[in-house]
Amino acid sequence: MNRGLRMPLAMLAAPLAFFVAFFLAPLAVVILASLSDTANAWTLEQYVRVLADRYHWEVILVTFRIACLTTLVSLLLGYPLAWYLTRMVRWRAWRRVCVILLVVPMFTSNIVRSFGWMVLLGRKGLLNQTLLDGGLIDRPLRLLGTETGILIGMVYVLLPFMVLAIGNALSRLDASHELASADLGAPPRATFFHVILPLTLPGVISGCIMVFTLAVSAYVTPALLSGGRISVLSMLIFQQYSSVFDFHYGGALSVVLLIFTLVMVGFAGRIGRTRGDA
Repeated sequence: MNRGLRMPLAMLAAPLAFFVAFFLAPLAVVILASLSDTANAWTLEQYVRVLADRYHWEVILVTFRIACLTTLVSLLLGYPLAWYLTRMVRWRAWRRVCVILLVVPMFTSNIVRSFGWMVLLGRKGLLNQTLLDGGLIDRPLRLLGTETGILIGMVYVLLPFMVLAIGNALSRLDASHELASADLGAPPRATFFHVILPLTLPGVISGCIMVFTLAVSAYVTPALLSGGRISVLSMLIFQQYSSVFDFHYGGALSVVLLIFTLVMVGFAGRIGRTRGDA
């Protein structure tokens, strides 16, 4: 072997071994379990059980609807916030404080944050009490156990990922492009939609992919904020593995979730490449 290749291969050995042991091997176990039954015979029965049942399609629809809405709301809130941090905050120390405030909640467990939202969104929680005291509503809103409540919690948990991804793209944007657009007589709105947004699209796409993949596979936040009234695929998978101990059925649900997620991510990546080529 070429001596020049030994060092790079030696450096890659440990990461590759870790990747195989803790990612590929468990994934292979899940896939093999989904393709067999209790008698260890090869079968597609588990996939037929998942895809032929209307209930599972309803759960899939709810799962991806919540994930898509979480991604959309995070984008609508994250882009202005990233713009504020990178363009409007001139004092570097204050910018660091804002970034720290944005990131600090991520150091807290999702369980703790979800319990906090259960207190805030309850019928006698802070949000309902504030709206009632302000005369904006006549009776408490039902937020817990609804998709709206789950969406609020998911956006709160995942918004920092979107802000950091878009903020990184905005910070790398060359100001000369905006100056050239202004010199050519383009108004600020046209500059944003025809210059800034296309150039920051890679950051937008990466932020959307991160938020979507985390949202579609989230368990803690939907489980706590749904109160058992709404089911998503991650909750069904957890139930099969932890309570029913049906690893074959749970494996099929896991693979179906993985395939649908990969299709959505691939579609988003294709849109990003098409926009970039244009």
